[in-house]
Amino acid sequence: MAIYVSEPGRPLGTRVPEIFRDRPVDTVTEMVEYHPINPQRNDATDPEVLNAQWSAHRRAAAVYGENTGVAEDSQRPYLPVSRLATTTLHSLPTSTTLAEALSYMESRAIRHLIVVTEHNEVAGLVDKPWILEWLRDNKAEAAAYNFSLIELPAFLTVAPETDAHQLARLMLAHRLDAAVVIDAQSLVVGIVTSTDYLRLYASPSQQEGNV
Repeated sequence: MAIYVSEPGRPLGTRVPEIFRDRPVDTVTEMVEYHPINPQRNDATDPEVLNAQWSAHRRAAAVYGENTGVAEDSQRPYLPVSRLATTTLHSLPTSTTLAEALSYMESRAIRHLIVVTEHNEVAGLVDKPWILEWLRDNKAEAAAYNFSLIELPAFLTVAPETDAHQLARLMLAHRLDAAVVIDAQSLVVGIVTSTDYLRLYASPSQQEGNV
């Protein structure tokens, strides 16, 4: 029940040369950086800055572990991701402009959007704040860019049987607030967000169980 961090960049077919398109995505753990620093992408390279960032991630994950009241995963009740995943999916093709995506999200009152290729493969997972931040940083017009022209953010993919506690630590460690749920046939069957976790632990039945 591994969790993977995918770094889609531009959708398949436009991002890298042919020989690199089928490179595998490695399994990651909560506290391991999921890709090396690449100066070409303006990543931070100052060791002190990086250490400070990852120390904060470790503290966040540690706090999560302490709040569960259990020291080890083997002693924590198993909670499959499928139990809290949202099965109502919203996706748009890579040809969609950022203006169209923002309008779509606004009309449906949603925060996250799955971007898919023409072959219905997952090209990325974006949220409204990321789109707005990209437009601000690049001083770009939303109507002038579609998803196939820009580098999309990294995203998490999990299986329905993945333990939700493990996913929560990964989301904290990588500062991501959503993950795509993919079944054994590589089909997208759901999405898990931080709101789903809040909804689960704020439900009356959960509170009664804790008491």
